[in-house]
Amino acid sequence: MFTLKIVNKRRNLLSVTILSLACFSVYAQNNRTTVGLGDSEVSHREVSPREISSREVSRKAVLSFGQAIKTAQKNDPWLTGNLHKQQAIESMSNVAGELPDPKVSLGLANLPLDGFDFSQEGMTQLKVGITQMFPRGDTLDLKKRQLRTKSEAYPYQRQNRQAKVAVTVGGLWLDAYRIQQCIELIQKNYSLFEQLVDVAEASYSAALGTTRQQDIIRSQLELTRLEDRLDTLAQQKNHFEGQLFQWVSDFMTYEGEGEGISKGVSVDEGIGAIDSSLTGLHDFNFGTQIPQIELFNAELIYAQKWIKPAQLVKYFSKHPSVMALDKKIRATKTGINLAKQKYQPQWAVNASYGYRADDLTGKSRADLFSVGVTFDLPLFPENRQDQEVKSAISAAEAVKTDKILLLRKMLSAYLSAKGRLLRINERKALYKHKLLPQIIDQAEASLTAYNNDDGDFSEVVRSRIAVLNTEIDELAIEVELQKIILELNYLFIGSSASSVEKVSSKAMMQTISQNIMAKTEIKRK
Repeated sequence: MFTLKIVNKRRNLLSVTILSLACFSVYAQNNRTTVGLGDSEVSHREVSPREISSREVSRKAVLSFGQAIKTAQKNDPWLTGNLHKQQAIESMSNVAGELPDPKVSLGLANLPLDGFDFSQEGMTQLKVGITQMFPRGDTLDLKKRQLRTKSEAYPYQRQNRQAKVAVTVGGLWLDAYRIQQCIELIQKNYSLFEQLVDVAEASYSAALGTTRQQDIIRSQLELTRLEDRLDTLAQQKNHFEGQLFQWVSDFMTYEGEGEGISKGVSVDEGIGAIDSSLTGLHDFNFGTQIPQIELFNAELIYAQKWIKPAQLVKYFSKHPSVMALDKKIRATKTGINLAKQKYQPQWAVNASYGYRADDLTGKSRADLFSVGVTFDLPLFPENRQDQEVKSAISAAEAVKTDKILLLRKMLSAYLSAKGRLLRINERKALYKHKLLPQIIDQAEASLTAYNNDDGDFSEVVRSRIAVLNTEIDELAIEVELQKIILELNYLFIGSSASSVEKVSSKAMMQTISQNIMAKTEIKRK
């Protein structure tokens, strides 16, 4: 009878330790814990190097989601290069609208070969001439207009680039944040699993209770697997940090030497260079809170009916990438009119002055002045002008095809992202209201069965691993949700409704949660 009391007492102490693992207090600090076992005590381990490393990271300056995006946009040399290209085309447009430089000719005409005497022959003269070319039709105005139109596409390209950078850097930040939170979650469970191993070993060494050697081996195996998961996650974290570093680092940022070179790029000028504590090659700190990104056109996306493609095109028509292609299309259409100018002649006006010396008798000779006009005649346009016009028309149609392909790609991206968003919202609600609570209930039931001699220790360990995996899956779902919102917001950049119809996704999530709970009640009935 006395032995049974000791066994029950130790089992209850073990249950208390396991319950501390089963509750959501995994986020509490567990630096040093003492678990009582009858008349003896098992002292918990000292703080592990993994926890020390985690605390060192937490003390570093935080690279927030917004800071990462704004810094990447500011330090993007592509924007500077794009601005240079725009300035080059604008300068060329100013040149294209001007007449070509006149040509000056200087020559000695009709010099006699028998004596090379300048005054011997009356036809001998020193001739100075000037020629001015006049391009065909409206060629100058059309060239200037075409280059101006091309230059107008570059601001839209920069705006599109900034939006793409936001999606890319935001996705990398969210992936790195997910890995960091997974590491912290496992580390906080790691100490409790070590408690579990210590208690199991103490119970087994006392030769009391139902703890078996295989239970100890199983608990140690799960602890080793956690160590391997931590190493794997650290490897993945280094991977995402390396990719993120190329965006947030200001290393080798181009500094223009020309006046006004760095001006005109549409970025936040007030953001300075990234803090030196964040420019290391590893161990970024991404904070503890996941950003809740506002969804553009939430009412449209969460609508029950799928909008028709023709209506979606109206939203996408104001997208920077589409606007840039529109400018390119306009430029190619101007190119068609430019090619048609080849049917008109090209004119040139020339004038010359000829100086003649006095004759051999000293009599003065009159100087000569000449003026003339030259022009070409496009008499055979089939092999030249017609082909040039056809080429310009084909080039314009090719750009229109690029626009169609871009719109189809955006439509496809929207349909894919919307479908994934709706499904992942359902998964999020399912995890929050059903799956995670059920798995926690299962873990508690396994513990209760073990306390009542109706379960084994391995099942308790497995149920706690299942809870940990579910929490990690729930975190991955939340991160994936924010990444999908980033993708959808990119598609609606520039649309008029995107700046007005910003609806928080909380209301949408509540509706989805209610639908899931209603379906559950119906199935129960």
